Amino acid sequence: MAEYTYLVLSLPRGTTRDTARQILTEHAERGGWEIDRLRLYPDGRRRIQLRRKIIRAVRTF
Repeated sequence: MAEYTYLVLSLPRGTTRDTARQILTEHAERGGWEIDRLRLYPDGRRRIQLRRKIIRAVRTF
């Protein structure tokens, strides 16, 4: 089973869809993050949970 590390981003209600896309694209391209959950609240706030796989080095003999 894969292990993941998580990052939670909170974007305020005034954030445009295009700005949110740019932020998520930067995290995906630079850090290797992918969207795990995205919650859009009625007042316009966004809460985004990103994840990336933990790659553990395996010792070879």
